[in-house]
Amino acid sequence: MNFLKRRKLLTGGLALVSSGIMLGCNAKNAEYAGNDILTEAEESLEMLFEVAPDSRDIYNKSAGTLVMPRVTKASFVFGGAYGEGVLKIGGAPVDFYSVAAASFGYQLGAIQYRHVIFFMTEDALRTFRLTDGWEIGADAEVFFRKQGASVGVTNNTLTKPIYAIVFGQRGVIAGASLEGAKYSRLIR
Repeated sequence: MNFLKRRKLLTGGLALVSSGIMLGCNAKNAEYAGNDILTEAEESLEMLFEVAPDSRDIYNKSAGTLVMPRVTKASFVFGGAYGEGVLKIGGAPVDFYSVAAASFGYQLGAIQYRHVIFFMTEDALRTFRLTDGWEIGADAEVFFRKQGASVGVTNNTLTKPIYAIVFGQRGVIAGASLEGAKYSRLIR
């Protein structure tokens, strides 16, 4: 077998394995019911408040909060991420949302993480709710938390319309990212 045939076979095999991984992640999440999302969202918020105590003030001041309690990212050259969560306004669940992202490059592994997006203004919240396929942009501040330590945002420094905190990372891959992720409303 010559080099080009082996290369095509290897590339096709890798694409097939990656597709299988992503379909498996998607099938698992398709069974993810609304009550499970709400329960895990509450647990995620409590975990966030333990990891970054000053995030409770941000939560209380926000116009709305999107809680994504479980996002799974898997990659074998081609990769993708998927998760489902809930938008809360005034502490009450309003809508369910999904987040999806795709990537290509030298990556291998899988990771699960949680993230919370705080919409600090009514305008930022409205734009999010009206845009199907919304992406986090330059007007947002994103933090990655491990344990302890302050997020570094106080009442005097809340200047951005959107804040996001990624936390609870588990797995073996380069890391969690919100870059290129698209958020869409789910009908439940």
